[in-house]
Amino acid sequence: MRIVIAEDSVVLRDGLVELLTARGHEVADSVGNAEALLAAVATHAPDVSIVDIRMPPTHTDEGLRAAIALRERDPGARVLLFSQYVETKHAARLLAGGAEGLGYLLKDRVADVADFVAALERVAAGQTVLDPEVVSQLFGASRSSALDTLTRREREVLDLMAQGRSNSGIATELVLSLGSVEKHVTSIFAKLGLPPADGDHRRVLAVLSYLRET
Repeated sequence: MRIVIAEDSVVLRDGLVELLTARGHEVADSVGNAEALLAAVATHAPDVSIVDIRMPPTHTDEGLRAAIALRERDPGARVLLFSQYVETKHAARLLAGGAEGLGYLLKDRVADVADFVAALERVAAGQTVLDPEVVSQLFGASRSSALDTLTRREREVLDLMAQGRSNSGIATELVLSLGSVEKHVTSIFAKLGLPPADGDHRRVLAVLSYLRET
């Protein structure tokens, strides 16, 4: 993978460069602010960008806004948000625009380097990777009544869908038969009013459709 890193902490930025290059990936550029991120992506056309949310000058949401700008400029741009914080308002805007090739992981909850690299590779491949805490807070920010119709089990299935799990992966995690998982997924689509669609996009929309109602 060819990667661009946007992280204002020099220590963390250099650490990411070291661990990724040690695993055979190319870090095309590593920058410390959102403006430099936009320029680096335009120059290097990376396979994926790792973006901190809070960067100079205000350390609020510059990175997230830059990610939105990247996706507006190129809807196929792959972005992994990597932050200590869950920012729901602009994250909703980013994800509602299409969730393929997007990830959002929390720094404090990444305990294994291999898991982080695997998540990055999945985002670069066009999949969606969301930390369960991010999903939980986004659900909490929602006013969508449709979600209230889901059963506890359907919410568990939906949470795992948001993490990019396949039906077989969900079945293994929840100790269910594949047929049971398929029935839960079909029920979720029906309750959230999601019509049939090609590919896996509907699986992501099942988690993120409520964002359009906030």
